[in-house]
Amino acid sequence: MTKVAVLYGGFSAEREVSLRTGAAVYEALLEANYSAHLIDVDHNVMDNIKKVNPDVAFIALHGKGGEDGAIQGLLETLGIPYTGPGILASAMSMNKIITKQILQNKGIPTAPFATVNVNDDLTARAQQIRREIPGKLVVKAPNQGSTIGIYFVEPEADLVAVMKKAFQYDRTILVEKFIPGTEVTASLLGNEDPQVLPLIEIVSHTGVYDYKAKYTKGLSEHIIPARVSDAAAKKVERYSKETFKALFCQGLARVDFIIDENEEPYLLEVNTMPGMTETSLFPDAARAAGISFPQLVSRIVQLALEKI
Repeated sequence: MTKVAVLYGGFSAEREVSLRTGAAVYEALLEANYSAHLIDVDHNVMDNIKKVNPDVAFIALHGKGGEDGAIQGLLETLGIPYTGPGILASAMSMNKIITKQILQNKGIPTAPFATVNVNDDLTARAQQIRREIPGKLVVKAPNQGSTIGIYFVEPEADLVAVMKKAFQYDRTILVEKFIPGTEVTASLLGNEDPQVLPLIEIVSHTGVYDYKAKYTKGLSEHIIPARVSDAAAKKVERYSKETFKALFCQGLARVDFIIDENEEPYLLEVNTMPGMTETSLFPDAARAAGISFPQLVSRIVQLALEKI
């Protein structure tokens, strides 16, 4: 029987979501007849992994330490196969600035953006950004997930004050143009040639798909299939696969897009460890493809073992 260590919890701002993801994955692995073991990622994580001596690790961590290549590096050192993308892919995908720069080079559309460092003259940078990117803006801490450290800024709002809030999370932040439209997500499952699961349209009943809307039942709706044109859907599928390959992803990833009024998709971000809670998008997409949750986690484990 394959022994799987489910790594969850950790130290990031997304710890609570990770605990829920890990618990759900653990139960699904047991149902799929794996020998599953939960390990909360603390300062003793290396010793605890060695005690379990797993055949493979299922990474159920979100945010820093889990999606940024750190835990992947530890597992590489220990010689333990693990789910999801490797060190480089995880690090690149976690940083929204790096992701956008790579995808720009590949011709994959993302919103116009600027970067700001904590040591910059913030007043001067804010004025410059307002000139170069008019209208509503989105300020993002580039290494956070679950919409933590994201702020929407109206044209008349104090951009400097908002940037200072984002600097609580990162020393360099991202400021990009707000593009209104339909938010959709593409879930990818596979290694070299990933399967794109049915696209999901995200509707938030709070007006913004933020942390509360994501993880509170009834505050958001997942519509499958997404109510977009066939042409837009095909572009999303193509761009998501191109993104997966450009960032050297493996196993699984979720790629989020906004589709504007002209049916043109713009990539928002890449998630290399999508949530696996009862309100999460990736399991919903899998179910729409006829894949149960135990089948999904089993497939993710098998994809990890195929990378050996």
